[in-house]
Amino acid sequence: MDNFMTHLVSITILLFLLITFLQSGIDKLIDWKGNLEWLKGHFAATFMSKMVPLLLATILLIEVITAVCCIMGIYHLAVDNDTYFGVLAMFLACITLLMLLFGQRVAKDYQGALTITCYFIVAVFGLYVITS
Repeated sequence: MDNFMTHLVSITILLFLLITFLQSGIDKLIDWKGNLEWLKGHFAATFMSKMVPLLLATILLIEVITAVCCIMGIYHLAVDNDTYFGVLAMFLACITLLMLLFGQRVAKDYQGALTITCYFIVAVFGLYVITS
């Protein structure tokens, strides 16, 4: 229980990121066709228009890996005071969010980019907390 209390902020941020990326990954798996069609329209006027299926699969993969690392990070922080998976999860969350931010900026969806920035701030703060 001491480890849990010591890493309470990191664990809370990892839970936030877990919910974010697990839900997003599940949504992509359940409604692949709907997501693909919406994204094809979203990126139709960009250089990424022909890459949408590959980009969607890439984002799905990194979201699932990030969610798994969040679970492992929470477990290892609470049980054996090990930060490795927590750091990895938060770093992967930052990379994933940067990829999503890039896509929103290319699509000129500035409101979507702003939303991603809010998530990114939480992930960077988590990375700072866990590595301090």
